[in-house]
Amino acid sequence: MSKTEACCEKHKHREEDEYKKLTNRLNRIEGQIRGVKKMVEEERYCVDILTQVSAIQAALNAFNKELLSSHIQTCVVEEIKKGDNDVVDELCETIQKLMK
Repeated sequence: MSKTEACCEKHKHREEDEYKKLTNRLNRIEGQIRGVKKMVEEERYCVDILTQVSAIQAALNAFNKELLSSHIQTCVVEEIKKGDNDVVDELCETIQKLMK
């Protein structure tokens, strides 16, 4: 049994537009994180760093909202159409984790 066969990971093909939107957001977030690291290295003022961290959190929240919306509109709907209502429980658990 290969490593992927032993694992229970699911996969989802993303259309080019969705893929580009998500990766662009992640690239911007990655740049923001590098910027915060540089601020720490440069011994910048705490409040300035905290402000940037808050912006990163907002960007991650926006990423989550976009991905969650796509997930509901595609994965969840497809599974319900197939008769798999367990996907609703999975969605509820995911939302609870995101709201912590």
